Amino acid sequence: MQKLSRLVLAASAAALVLLPLPPVALAQDAPGGGTATTATSPTAAPETAAAEKEKAAPKKRKPAKMTRQQEIDRSIDRGTVPARYRSSVPKEYHQYIPFDKR
Repeated sequence: MQKLSRLVLAASAAALVLLPLPPVALAQDAPGGGTATTATSPTAAPETAAAEKEKAAPKKRKPAKMTRQQEIDRSIDRGTVPARYRSSVPKEYHQYIPFDKR
C-alpha cells in the first residue's frame, strides 16, 4: 500500500510539472474597467524573467574589419601603433609605445 501511494504521488507530481501554465490575463482585459490580478505560481516568475532578459538583451555585433590603409590612417590620426604589432615588441618596451586600444 505504501508503494502504491508513493507511485500515485510521483505520478501526480509529474503530471503537474508537465501541464502547461494558464495564460495570464492583462489588466486592460478586465471587465468593468477595474484591474484584475491573476495568481501565478512562484516558480513561473523566474522563468519568465529569464526569458524577458534574453529577448531584451541586444545582440553584440563584431566590429567590421579594417583594411590596412584604414588601420594606418587611424594610427596616424590617433598617434598610436596598431595592437596587432604588440606581440612583436618585447614586454619591457610596451610602456613606451602607445598601442591602439580597440
